[in-house]
Formats: sequence, C-alpha cells, structure tokens
Amino acid sequence: MNILVKQQIKKIGQLVLVATVGVTLLSGCITALVAGAVIATVDIIHDRRSAGEYVDDNTIELTAQNYLISTKALRAGVHIKQVSWNGIFLITGEIDQESTKQEVIAHLNAISGVRQLVDETTITGKTAMLARTNDSWITSKVKASLLVKTGLDANRVKVITTDGSVYLMGIVTREEGQRATDLARKVKGVARVVKVFEYTKI
Repeated sequence: MNILVKQQIKKIGQLVLVATVGVTLLSGCITALVAGAVIATVDIIHDRRSAGEYVDDNTIELTAQNYLISTKALRAGVHIKQVSWNGIFLITGEIDQESTKQEVIAHLNAISGVRQLVDETTITGKTAMLARTNDSWITSKVKASLLVKTGLDANRVKVITTDGSVYLMGIVTREEGQRATDLARKVKGVARVVKVFEYTKI
C-alpha cells in the first residue's frame, strides 16, 4: 500500500472518529450527522488538507457567518462571500461603509484558526441579483473547465466569483495553479483572475 493511500485512509478514519463523537453527544441528530459525515468523507478523499484542517476551515466559516448575521446593521450593510482554506480566509463582496468594514475585518481576522485574511471587499451597496446570478454561472463554467481539462475538482481548487472577478483557492503545485489560472481566464465573462493559492511540491 503506497503512502498516498495510507494518508487517505488515515483521513477517513479521523473523520469517522469526529462523526462518531458527534453522534454520541447529539443522539437526536444521528441521521443528519451520519449523512454529513458521508459527504465530508467523500470530499476529503480528494483534499490535500488533513481532516483536522478541513474541520477547522468549516468552523472558521461558520463562526464568521454567525457573526455576520448577528445584528440588523450587519445583515443590512454587509454582503460578502467568505471561504477558508487551510486557514487562509478570503472575503469578497460589498460593505456599505468604511467604519463597518474596519469592524468586520477586525472581527474576522481575530477568529481562531485564521492564519491570513485576504480582503477583497469593496465599499459599495449590494450587487444586483442579475450580477450575482452571472457570478454563479461563471463559477460553474470555471469549475467545469478545470474538471474536464485538468482533473482539478472543487476539492482541490475552490472557485469563488464576485462581480466578474474569479478567485482560485487551494493547495496546489505551481504548475497546477498556473494551469487553473490560464483556463479560468479563458472563460467568457471573467473580468480577472486572482490567485489565493498555497503552493506545495507534491
């Protein structure tokens, strides 16, 4: 059995352990937890993050989301997408005023596990629904191109699109990162591509 296979088996074992503990503590949610564990296990097989890093990233995103909906002012004035990948925390989107932005940045940067906050937000009102729909279309096209032409699925390269700007995240080799960037730039509707990669030699 090669090293890579052993690592994947170890990841699955760690994830099952986390799920088992969760079932023991919250017996009333067994069905939901088991379903979530199966999905997470499938996801992490292709992920270069460890099981612990995978869980930490999800915790960061959940903590941030809970904060962003915690007050009426934040719900009204902040419209951002937030994605964590191995502790690199990307936020994109719109915030209504500078003072609110400074407050949001300070709070998100202080979340446990955040190694680096990449701020790509702008001071403006919320984008129109049509623009957001177009962003979703671009994201799906970029994902499809990466999967078909490189085999890099969503568990290797995370694609986020905001106002036509495509952000690429993941733990990749420099060759993989450049290939993904070149392909994303060719997708119709992409205004620019921003690399938020963490590079590995593997």
